[in-house]
Amino acid sequence: MKNKKPKFKVGDIVVITLFGTVCKISKVLTLDGMYVYELSNREGIYLEDTLTSIREYDETIPKKESINIEFKYFFGDLVQVKGYEQEVFKIVGLRTEIWRYKKDAWEDIVYELSRISDGEWLEANEDEIVLIADHEEAPVFIQKLEVFYLKSKESKVMELLQTMNLQRKTEKELLRLKRERKAIIDGLLDVYNDYKTLYEIFEEEEYKNVMDLVMDNLTKFTTGKSEETD
Repeated sequence: MKNKKPKFKVGDIVVITLFGTVCKISKVLTLDGMYVYELSNREGIYLEDTLTSIREYDETIPKKESINIEFKYFFGDLVQVKGYEQEVFKIVGLRTEIWRYKKDAWEDIVYELSRISDGEWLEANEDEIVLIADHEEAPVFIQKLEVFYLKSKESKVMELLQTMNLQRKTEKELLRLKRERKAIIDGLLDVYNDYKTLYEIFEEEEYKNVMDLVMDNLTKFTTGKSEETD
């Protein structure tokens, strides 16, 4: 104690390292051969190793980094993605991944997408995306897309229904008809499921009407199938 001096003196600004609380030394005491300290506005006494000077504490705080990130696309934008050129996706989320190494640093922007036709989820980087319509133009574009999709599906339904009129009954033809019936039923079910997905996404009555039309014809076709087989 004779050769050792206290680390702090009265009036020094210190930080209680356990709590990060800033205080001022109000009194220096000795206890069992050790220096202890009373702090302003704090009860009790504190050992030297529980305190640090405000300057040393500031040096231990990590420096903050300010990053400005510009997003090329935003929520609600309609886009196409490389590898999915025939599909249209809507941006429903985005996130930034920040990478820091000793000698390198970069930021990645990842867009979370939902496919318009069925809600299928996909992630893509900015360089994989091509803008089709921004969030302001998106509603008009989707309406046009719905009309095109509806017409193409209706055409498919009519082609399938025309195929159901096959009447030839030779054994070979019956086998062929059986395979064709299965293909037609599968096709009708695909159309039904497509429109069911569209109805769940957009809640448009036109999709429900097509679903009902397909189900009516599917019921008639399967009933007629059993009669024809007999």
